[in-house]
Amino acid sequence: ALAERDIPAARKALDAFGETPLTDYAVHLNRPLIEAIISRMSNDDEKARIAFTAARAEQEKIVQRQPNYGPALCVLGLIDAGLGRQEDALSEARRAVELLPVEKDAINGPLMIEYLAMIAGWIGDRNLACERLPIAIRPPSPISYGQLKLLPFWDPLRGDPRFEKIVASLAPK
Repeated sequence: ALAERDIPAARKALDAFGETPLTDYAVHLNRPLIEAIISRMSNDDEKARIAFTAARAEQEKIVQRQPNYGPALCVLGLIDAGLGRQEDALSEARRAVELLPVEKDAINGPLMIEYLAMIAGWIGDRNLACERLPIAIRPPSPISYGQLKLLPFWDPLRGDPRFEKIVASLAPK
C-alpha cells in the first residue's frame, strides 16, 4: 500500500498489523513511525510531527536498553530526521554503521548504510545520500529496485540524477 501511495489501504494495513513492528531484516519500524510516514504522504505535517514524537519516545526506550545495537539506532536516526533533528539523526545513523559494518554482517551492514543514505535524504543532504547508497546496494545487499523506485522513504531523493542512476542500475534487465 505504501509503494502504491494508497493512503487508505496503508492505514488499513497498519491497523491489521496492530502493534507489531514492520521489519526490514534487523530493522524494526514501530507503529507510530509508520503512522508518521503515512501522515507525511497525506501532507498532514501536524499529524506527522505528533506521530514522529510518539515514535521517538518508543524508540528511545529501545536504544536506552540496547545502546550499541545499530538497527535500533538507525530507526532513531530516521525518526530524528523526520523531526528535523539533523545532527542527532546523522550521528545516530553513523553510529549504526560503525556498530554493524558490512565486513561484519553482509546483510544488515548494507542495511545500516541504506538507512544512513535515507536519513541523509530526509535531512536534505543529497550528496551524502548519493555517496552512500551505491555502497549499500552492492551484492549481496537486500535492497531492491522496487524499494528504491516505489517506497516513500526515498521521495526526498527523487529527481536527483545521481539517485535515479542508482535506481536504474538495479532495474531488471
